[in-house]
Amino acid sequence: MAIADDLKKTLTDPTPLYFAAGTADLAVQQAKKVPGLIEQLRAEAPARIEAVRNTDTKVVQEKAREAQEAVTAKVAEVLGAIDPKKLGETAQDLALRGVGVAAEYAVRAKETYDKVAEHGEQAVRAWRGEVADEIVDIAEVVEPEPAKTQEEPAAASDAEEPAAKKAPAARKGATKKAEPAAEAGVES
Repeated sequence: MAIADDLKKTLTDPTPLYFAAGTADLAVQQAKKVPGLIEQLRAEAPARIEAVRNTDTKVVQEKAREAQEAVTAKVAEVLGAIDPKKLGETAQDLALRGVGVAAEYAVRAKETYDKVAEHGEQAVRAWRGEVADEIVDIAEVVEPEPAKTQEEPAAASDAEEPAAKKAPAARKGATKKAEPAAEAGVES
């Protein structure tokens, strides 16, 4: 039964749906910022393009050579400092650090998941509230509330004779159908 209980709990847990709703809501919020960013890029683009055009290629090449020499020197220094005896200890230390970092990221991921799910739950509540308000507005337009003076006599007459109103309607329909059939039989 434990598997069935776990399965039931998993299938009835709304958190993944709230996470999806929260993700969608956050995506919409970020998408609303895109037009502003595009305008900012349009404003900055001419200045950046002009700066690239005015850059001296010899200076850029010189900086690239300096960076390459620095990286080569650092790699040679690191490879020269490697001690085979310490290599095993260093590898084990790095592995333990990696496990610690992975655990820390897992905790952060769970916290972020919970925050986004909470945001999604609030977004769903807001969406439901907005939808409910819209439905109430539409209902008021489509079906305005009748005045109380008209409602009270109608309610009293409905309560007194509900069966009497239905019975004559059924009889009228039955008599109308019966009469043509009777007339058809007389004419033959």
